[in-house]
Amino acid sequence: MPHLQNKKLAQVAIVVRDIEAAIDKWTALLGCERPSKMTTDPGLTRNQEVDGQPSDAQAHLAFFDLGGVQLELIQPLGGESSWQKILDERGEGVHHIAFWTEDMQQTQEALAPYGPLWHIGDMGGGGQFAYFKTEAELGVTLEILENKKTPL
Repeated sequence: MPHLQNKKLAQVAIVVRDIEAAIDKWTALLGCERPSKMTTDPGLTRNQEVDGQPSDAQAHLAFFDLGGVQLELIQPLGGESSWQKILDERGEGVHHIAFWTEDMQQTQEALAPYGPLWHIGDMGGGGQFAYFKTEAELGVTLEILENKKTPL
């Protein structure tokens, strides 16, 4: 059975309703500098798809660097997305854990027994992200990040 080639955890992400309040709480808890908030580009400009359909979803994001692993906060801003789906179904909480890959197709094959591809899009700098519906098998959604864009 194929397996993940890179086992280094990249991030843990939490979906929230109010990113400003969440940033304040995490900044206080961690005793660190407040990260800046960014807004993703409209999904259609980033080749975003959810369940194989184009999506123009956007989100506010904030990232805390925790020494090799990021804590990501995500506030959905509308449009069809895994972010909004999980927020609607479960409320605020863990959205995904993420790993880096050098070969998205190999990683997709490794994850196939655990759940289907769900939500994809391009990142800045030529990379891409892909979320997989792995909650039923693994207890959490997995995100795979790639610094380049290889075929899915």
